[in-house]
Amino acid sequence: MKNFRFWFLTIALGTLAFNACQQKNMDGHNDFDTSSYNNYPAFDGQLGVDYTKGKTSFKMWSPTASTVTLKLYDQDLGGTPFKTVDMEATEKGTWSISINEDLLGKYYTYQVRIGGKEFDETPGIYTVATGANGMRGQIVDLASTNPTGWDKDKRPPLKNLTDAILYEIHVRDITIAENSGVTNKGKFKGLTETGTVSDKGLKTGIDHIEELGVTHVHLLPSFDYKTVDETKLDQPQYNWGYDPQNYNVPEGSYSTNPHDGAVRIKEFKEMVQAFHKKGIRVVLDVVYNHTSQGDESNFSLEVPGYYYRQNAEGGYSNASACGNETASERAMMRKYMIESVLYWAEEYHLDGFRFDLMGIHDTETMTALAKRLHDEVDPSIIIYGEGWNAGDSPLPEDKRALKANTPKMNGVAAFSDDIRDALKGSVFYDDEIGFVQGNKELVEAIKFGVVASTQHPQVDYSKVNYSKSAWAPQPTQTVTYVSCHDNHTLYDKLKVSQPKATEKDLERMHRLTSTVILTSQGIPFIHSGAEMMRTKGGEHNSYNKPDALNKLDYNWKFQHKDVFEYYQGLIEIRKAHPAFRMPSTEMIQKHLKFIDTKDPLLVAYTISGNANGDSAKEIAVVYNANKSSKNVSKFFTKGKWKILADGNNANSKGIKTTSNLVVNGVAPLVMVKE
Repeated sequence: MKNFRFWFLTIALGTLAFNACQQKNMDGHNDFDTSSYNNYPAFDGQLGVDYTKGKTSFKMWSPTASTVTLKLYDQDLGGTPFKTVDMEATEKGTWSISINEDLLGKYYTYQVRIGGKEFDETPGIYTVATGANGMRGQIVDLASTNPTGWDKDKRPPLKNLTDAILYEIHVRDITIAENSGVTNKGKFKGLTETGTVSDKGLKTGIDHIEELGVTHVHLLPSFDYKTVDETKLDQPQYNWGYDPQNYNVPEGSYSTNPHDGAVRIKEFKEMVQAFHKKGIRVVLDVVYNHTSQGDESNFSLEVPGYYYRQNAEGGYSNASACGNETASERAMMRKYMIESVLYWAEEYHLDGFRFDLMGIHDTETMTALAKRLHDEVDPSIIIYGEGWNAGDSPLPEDKRALKANTPKMNGVAAFSDDIRDALKGSVFYDDEIGFVQGNKELVEAIKFGVVASTQHPQVDYSKVNYSKSAWAPQPTQTVTYVSCHDNHTLYDKLKVSQPKATEKDLERMHRLTSTVILTSQGIPFIHSGAEMMRTKGGEHNSYNKPDALNKLDYNWKFQHKDVFEYYQGLIEIRKAHPAFRMPSTEMIQKHLKFIDTKDPLLVAYTISGNANGDSAKEIAVVYNANKSSKNVSKFFTKGKWKILADGNNANSKGIKTTSNLVVNGVAPLVMVKE
């Protein structure tokens, strides 16, 4: 049965990934001569378009091309080119041309011919601006897209990566609701609007995020993706965006004018600037592991086959479950990924990157990428990803950027599915329950989550649900979470797994779960709307479902205002107490001690000795998944304790002071001695 469940989980994960990318062209029929790829000359110089008023230069890499033609257009869609010119073969497989005219605002494509075959036109993988639907590149003056004061835009301070509190949003979801009070609903500009309130008078949009108190906003894919037709934005359309088309271009449907590439660039920058003014950093979800198409992707239209891994039969390998997987270990794909994130970090002032299905990439590329970002841009840039695949890959397992290989990737963190499923049950089995619903087999997995997947002498790794050893060398390399855009929302999972539970019961479990996430070591991650008990009506996979299902309904904030305030309080507690944010494994081992409660539904620990410069001499935390209350006074030093959180309230200044330590049923207790 165990093997069957593992097989089913693998199939379910693959199906979910397939749905999310909405792959239309599996392209598995192609046969590629992979033996020749290592002989292609790698080029380490600048590729793409370089604009000045008097001259625009174009350069692309296509070592197998017999000719490459540059086509210039007046419009982004339709029409015929006003100029067509053959590019010149230059060094190491590159093709170049300079046009001594002012081409500002014009559109372009490349057309590659290999032998007797002429491929479709492409804007090129290094394009940074496109018109509608990303079909043609656009020549822009990037300096002119900078908002007023962009040169003074600074990253909000971040001392340690464990000081981060991540909040995942979809650009459209967060403002599209009728009651968001936002004018530019579903747009980058909507997230620059301040002073917006719901019909109940509660803060919405960017002000809501600021009010919550998180340090980072994590944007679901906001580069140019395939599935939304940007010429028909008056018609209902929706997608998460895990179907990449142009990696270095902002998504046009989130702009006020997708036909003008400069508009989406400026509006994205305005959004980043608005978050920075609020003291919030910005992370971009990046999807370099596959493309929306195979044969017809921009990669394939330049160098067929090279940027992808091939299976034993010679077709596209499919660890992404989207019909193709990219080959990060090949020199020019590695170069592309590294230069792409550097571009976003420098041009758009982004503060971090989340890697979709990071396990498809190789550890060497991820390590090199992190080093370049930290050395050349800012060491506080946060890099994390899903440390798994959706299917098997020809890349050897020891070279994959999997969770288990985190020790090989300095500066890179991975999501902990261990704590995620230990808290609420597997994301793939509706009826499976976790610790908060009363599963008595998960104490060690909860402890493993508390210490952020690091090595701790009091964790029995043989009893952890998934990992049988510590996989995070430091707490900075673990992202602690319980829900995200994938699968059920936290509320929906609790409800489907506990069909007889009352709304009050569900709320208690919800609060206990959030307390574990925000008081554990590592980097906490919150799915937008969890702070107001977001529901998607029980939908598992809403990647292309209507706004009615995906929108953030601010009525929930009114209905669950006390839950929102509880999240606020937990975040304030985490910020006020560095002991919850210890930056090293050694510090956690020294200061955090678990207490053997002899109760499989009662986890307790202390953090002592002014850990990480904390003002508190001792902190005590209890997670009680029993339905009945428990007196835990005997586990802790006698005397008065200041209660910070008890499942009903959370306040960094304290709720009350007592020596009678009682934790409610299905509730936490967080307290300090100063």
